[in-house]
Amino acid sequence: MKRRHFLLGAVGAGAAAVAGAFAARPKDEGAPYDAYFRALNDELRRNGPMKPSLVVDLDRLDRNIAAVVSSVQPRKHFRVVEKSLPCLGLLDYVQKRAGTNRLMSFHQPFLSLDAERLPKSDILLGKPMPARAAERFYRGLKGRFDPARQLQWLVDTPERLSQYRELAAGLGTRLRVNVEIDVGLHRGGVRDEAALEAMLSQIAASPDRLEFSGFMGYDPHVVKIPAALASQSQLFANVMSAYRRCVEHLRTHHAPLWREDLTLNTAGSPTYKLHEAEDLSNDISVGSALVKPADFDVPTLAHHEPACFIATPVLKASEELRLAGLEDKSRWLSQWDVNQRRTFFIYGGHWMARYESPRGLRPNALFGHSSNQEMANGSPAVGLGVDDHVFLRPSQSEALFLQFGDVLTV
Repeated sequence: MKRRHFLLGAVGAGAAAVAGAFAARPKDEGAPYDAYFRALNDELRRNGPMKPSLVVDLDRLDRNIAAVVSSVQPRKHFRVVEKSLPCLGLLDYVQKRAGTNRLMSFHQPFLSLDAERLPKSDILLGKPMPARAAERFYRGLKGRFDPARQLQWLVDTPERLSQYRELAAGLGTRLRVNVEIDVGLHRGGVRDEAALEAMLSQIAASPDRLEFSGFMGYDPHVVKIPAALASQSQLFANVMSAYRRCVEHLRTHHAPLWREDLTLNTAGSPTYKLHEAEDLSNDISVGSALVKPADFDVPTLAHHEPACFIATPVLKASEELRLAGLEDKSRWLSQWDVNQRRTFFIYGGHWMARYESPRGLRPNALFGHSSNQEMANGSPAVGLGVDDHVFLRPSQSEALFLQFGDVLTV
């Protein structure tokens, strides 16, 4: 082979490699606001607080509420999960819109506020509280809420039940207790008939201090476990089998404790639709599905709409990428990736949330997260300027709602 032919071949191969590399560059993922977020940005620029805010779309919320109501009622009761909507005004709105007074509470300070501010509520605890926390509730109780009629404490072991019995004796009252069942999640609760029998016997022997109010079995694992590992239908069948065994044990061995108005609670946002076909439970808990944060993008909630967003203003906008200590290299990074050619610093940041609008924004991995002024990058197509808003979609609601003060509703 002649040398010039070899050189020409090498040049040709190099050119092809360069062309291939440029073809592999990231595509432009940016886009401006769609009509929905453009209108929301315009409203917030005119009337918003110009700080990080949690925004709830009431139209979308209403449609999500209607979806739950149509699934649950009238055969079963809809119980609103308070921790997923930790805002008294929002809870009151959902209760009225859904026509239910039932709440599920997970936090003693919230429980105390519920009793004071939503005094007509029927409240079931969603997790076992230490007996001292229950005592604090009674010591601080205000208003006309009547725990003897309106409150069910969740108990998971014979030992905790004994503590509650002693608490009732000390307070000179009777506590309504609901027994937690392990229906497959394995996060606690009754797992065998021996433990169940010990608890039911203790309740039956203490009618002046304890009143049996029902069962609770939470089943999110049914839709969380990958289908390749376990069948959803079989997992659900196992849930209902475990639940039915407890109910049958109660009716067979402790018939005096059985009442038609017992609370047989189950489900959760990811699984509430699955309970349409079973006739054992009568009380269905739903919370996060009403606002549908990103962690709830599951097939069983495909008919629900995201109804909550973080909105935060752009404080600074730049036409280039300039990273501290990498000033010279920043230009090459932005030339390589069109999605790093614009830089925005937002008010706050580092939330449990993902960038939603404008499309194509993302945090800068080299700059890192900041809860004060987070850097976000995007292509020129995002069209953002100072005082525009960046919208993020929370991954969950219970942690995020509490970080923003007043919830904005639109």
